[in-house]
Amino acid sequence: MTELSMAPIYPITSLAKDVKTVKAEAEKGPVRITENGRGAFVFMSEEVLSMIVDRERQDAAYEAYLAESIARGVADVEAGRVLTSREAMFAEAERLRRGEEGLRA
Repeated sequence: MTELSMAPIYPITSLAKDVKTVKAEAEKGPVRITENGRGAFVFMSEEVLSMIVDRERQDAAYEAYLAESIARGVADVEAGRVLTSREAMFAEAERLRRGEEGLRA
């Protein structure tokens, strides 16, 4: 799918004169329609719109996941729940394997 900045551009008259070409491009991705030489509309198929909306939803969910993960990491650092060496990390892993409370407790 083509990003909007790279989308094909057609004058609005193409919707009447060459609709078959414009529709074929709209099946692949967004098509920019100009009026009086300026961007005026974006034309695309329902399938392309659905794919764009789904991708944006996934991106938003991933960004929220990243923000929450970073916030948890910052909270851990602020609370002193950090390990500063490989040896400390292995000792912490061993404590967790034995079922003892770890850094998050």
